[in-house]
Amino acid sequence: MYHDAVPGTAEHLAANAPITGYIGFDPTAASLHIGNLATIMLLVHLQRAGHRPVALVGGATGMIGDPSGKSAERNLLDEVTLRRNQDGIRAQLEKFLNFSEGPTGALVVNNYDWFKEFGFLQFLREVGKHLTVNYMMAKDSVKRRISGNEDSGAEGLSYTEFSYQLLQGYDFVHLNKTLGCTLQMGASDQWGNITTGTELIRRISNAEGTEAKAYALTGQLITKADGTKYGKSETGTVWLDASLTSPYQFYQFFFNAADADAPRLIRVFTLLTEDEILALEAEHAQAPHLRVLQKALARDVTTRVHSAEATEAAIAASEVLFGKGDLAALQSLDEATLLDVFAGVPHIHVMRSEVEGLNAVTLLSDSTMHKIFPSKGEAKKMIQAGGVSINREKVASPEAAVAALPLLAGKYLVAQKGKKNYFLIELE
Repeated sequence: MYHDAVPGTAEHLAANAPITGYIGFDPTAASLHIGNLATIMLLVHLQRAGHRPVALVGGATGMIGDPSGKSAERNLLDEVTLRRNQDGIRAQLEKFLNFSEGPTGALVVNNYDWFKEFGFLQFLREVGKHLTVNYMMAKDSVKRRISGNEDSGAEGLSYTEFSYQLLQGYDFVHLNKTLGCTLQMGASDQWGNITTGTELIRRISNAEGTEAKAYALTGQLITKADGTKYGKSETGTVWLDASLTSPYQFYQFFFNAADADAPRLIRVFTLLTEDEILALEAEHAQAPHLRVLQKALARDVTTRVHSAEATEAAIAASEVLFGKGDLAALQSLDEATLLDVFAGVPHIHVMRSEVEGLNAVTLLSDSTMHKIFPSKGEAKKMIQAGGVSINREKVASPEAAVAALPLLAGKYLVAQKGKKNYFLIELE
């Protein structure tokens, strides 16, 4: 996980427990995503090592937008939206960090609370004068945007975004003075902003005749083995909020991790011991097709992000798709999970009024527009051969009454032709 640190950071951590360290989170969405989860794990490890973690939700800086890694300026969010997003983020952080009273109890702070009364002229006099424009322009996040290279897709840099590093730097100053915070952490792309904070603390403390301590540590950006960014599925960003990414989809994302990626991911996203991970890797090497490593990864992360119950439901849903579940297993799925499980299969709509009096042969051919079987004859032949199931139960006879079949979530039938061909029939 480790990427870089300013000199003296390791010694500071070893000699001064408990120290207070923080990471900033951008509240541009109501939920964090698994890219954020890697930095959350830095806070988790900090607390487990006997230190105090602070999560800073950037209510003020979120109104501006960090230019790091961006080629265009972000849309600015209003305060009401930001506050709503902050509440969602705090609830998610509480699943990972211990917020109990005491010297190592976690805190959530919001930088809007100290910036909202900070006047522009006051900020320029007390903060801006301590950093030169030359220093600020030397940061990679700034240089990329003002290089004038049109081929890069950069749109230039507004003064608003240019000032972002000053604001983030002052966050560190404020936390250093009010909480005794001496460490800022983040992903490696935040190195420029983080070290602005350490430099600002050094210069302001020198001007005040004190000698404040400040350190920085960054973790590696999580990428796939091929170097591409990790954290998105085929359907987009993988969120920690169950209403945005269901527990089933979340579990499947980690379960489907490539063999080349799984060893690193299980070290970054779980708290399994080295011996446990090595044992899993040895077992996985004996039978990669069983995906032992991915199952352990998916189970661990899904349980901590959602719950043990949600994980078990996700596993049960996964088994349904691979032919291991029976009618009871299908009936146990709520509608959202059922649709998740069968998201990749043909979804056929049939009028409910047309089902009355239908037999299985007609349903699987004419009524479903021949998307399952091209003719009644083929449907009848395969049913008689025992190759057709509806809701995981063999269709015993071509004349079986459709009205007698139990519906899933009150309106669905799952038809299976052979071993691998599924169809979701929805009665409207």
